Amino acid sequence: MLPIKKIGVFTSGGDSPGMNAAIRAVVRTGISNDLEVVGIINGYDGMINGNVRPMATTDVSNIIQRGGTILKTARSDAFRTHEGRAKAYAFLKKEKIDAAVAIGGDGTFTGAHIFNKEFGFPMIGLPGTIDNDLFGTDFTIGFDTAVNTVVQAVDKIRDTADSHNRLFIVEVMGRDAGFIALTSGLASGAEDILIPETKTYYNSILQKLKHDWRRNKRTGIIIVSEGDDSGGAIELANHIEKSVPDFKTRVTILGHIQRGGSPTCNDRVLASTLGYEAVISLLKGKHNVMVGQLNNKTSFIPFEKAIKQHQTINKSLLEIARVLSN
Repeated sequence: MLPIKKIGVFTSGGDSPGMNAAIRAVVRTGISNDLEVVGIINGYDGMINGNVRPMATTDVSNIIQRGGTILKTARSDAFRTHEGRAKAYAFLKKEKIDAAVAIGGDGTFTGAHIFNKEFGFPMIGLPGTIDNDLFGTDFTIGFDTAVNTVVQAVDKIRDTADSHNRLFIVEVMGRDAGFIALTSGLASGAEDILIPETKTYYNSILQKLKHDWRRNKRTGIIIVSEGDDSGGAIELANHIEKSVPDFKTRVTILGHIQRGGSPTCNDRVLASTLGYEAVISLLKGKHNVMVGQLNNKTSFIPFEKAIKQHQTINKSLLEIARVLSN
């Protein structure tokens, strides 16, 4: 691997709180190590279309507290083709960019891994996704902020639920993974938590609700991941209303509010640490890996492994939540 003199940094896929903190760390660590740093705008599309901007330390001032990403983000259909990747590689070579830091999730790392295999271009990844489903890191950048957003929303919803004696079904993000629902559900004292990793049994939910009604409990919160096999909050609410008409049921779908907002302290520290480690690791010759954190120690997971394996749910938390909700 040739000496690195110039690096690019980009964000790809869904945005997550803390991406800006990661960009800031990459830029300032690179510059402090005498590297030229450029920001690639709009993810892989920017790499294909030659959309880059030089980055100075002042360009990342006052962004550590901001949600979203100053470099913008996109999902690139063109980069899924060999022709698109070849165009991206030609641009990187023309600009004399020696390596890149990719901030994103599964799709981002899949693209980086294929790109590295085809062209030998050094890339290193930072886990930027609210889903917390990437293998090889205890937490992903943005997860802590997302669950805190959900908890704050549910706390407010519970005030209304208690005031009107209503059952609220709250749908959170998590098409394939239930980390947000499980963590926020336990933290907010939800009466039930439904996630894609476990089968949903309507009878169990209905029996619990009927039991609650008999002991004069008229309010509650059920948190459901959007990818749960119940079909989501609206379908679940319709089923409950038909089977337990005594409950006044309302639905709240939190949606993209979970991806925005100022990152928490934990997400800022994680993003800053991993951004720093990514640049230092590139200078030491590491690439085609995701930089994560396991047990408060930096971890390096090959893209191929991070893509194929997924973080597993701690199902004991479901039992804890069940016991504590009674």
